[in-house]
Amino acid sequence: MKHVSILVPEQAVLASITDPKYMFTAVNNFMAANGNNIPFKIHLVGNTREVKLDNGSFSVHTDYMINEVDHTDLIFIPALSGDMFEALAKNKDLFPWIQQHYKKGAEVVSLCVGAFMLASTGLLDGKECSTHWMSSNEFRQMFPNVKLKDDKIITEELGIYTSGGATSYWNLLLYLIEKYTSREVAIMASKFFVIDIDRNSQSPFIIFQGQKKHEDENVLKAQEFIELNYRNKLTVDEISKAINIGRRSLERRFKRATQNTISEYIQRVKIEASKKSFETSKKNINEVMYDVGYSDTKAFRILFKKLTGLSPVEYRNKYQRILTLEA
Repeated sequence: MKHVSILVPEQAVLASITDPKYMFTAVNNFMAANGNNIPFKIHLVGNTREVKLDNGSFSVHTDYMINEVDHTDLIFIPALSGDMFEALAKNKDLFPWIQQHYKKGAEVVSLCVGAFMLASTGLLDGKECSTHWMSSNEFRQMFPNVKLKDDKIITEELGIYTSGGATSYWNLLLYLIEKYTSREVAIMASKFFVIDIDRNSQSPFIIFQGQKKHEDENVLKAQEFIELNYRNKLTVDEISKAINIGRRSLERRFKRATQNTISEYIQRVKIEASKKSFETSKKNINEVMYDVGYSDTKAFRILFKKLTGLSPVEYRNKYQRILTLEA
């Protein structure tokens, strides 16, 4: 039987505590109903007996204090809410406990922005990680030694698991159920919870907002120039002349500030504009492609799928259903 410890930190998102407990309990019930031994012993663990969440709207009562847990096999770190620096400071006493049990053989799972707490333990250094796509810029700034994969729903490396944004952690829960029980049980759980079992990318849901949480004024000017002129065929020389800075200096500073090259940033702005057009208009693929400054259909389709995980047709059909229903 696997011992599953679900942490209850300060400023935790309640659903990311109750959802893994609900799924693993449901799997226990499935197994018991079929005459099998239950695979999981599930408990809530925290620094205190009671943790108040959502400004005191909810209270979670833990089963054990962290100093009462001698052994566990799987640790869940839920998502955190509010200011991340404040949340991490409030929960710093949990970091050594996570490190200690990982060294003793426990596997560790972070859900959504719980990755910030996991990264704060140092266990993610040099490893791949996912988190909510909206927090990717802040995460990269805080944890430059972690290989963030902000398009992925699940990462796994050396007994450490992370999930993408919000409810995508349900796919990681299914992944763990399959690993610890069987594919058959995971499929049963996916049907019970009505979850697409093999969804592996959060790219179709990402909204590119530009990496602007930096203090380089010249890079900000370059970003603004790109966002105003993305319909044109932009070059690095043109951008550097427009903001009166040398090309090499701009390229170096742009990459350092945004984690993208200038060409990559231009591509992401163009694709984001095309996504919005597919979502809100009835334009066809070629019309949208020309609107954002592309003339090569094949190149546009390849880039669109690379950044969104869907072809332009698939993306348009996914969101134009909503327009059809509203019409």
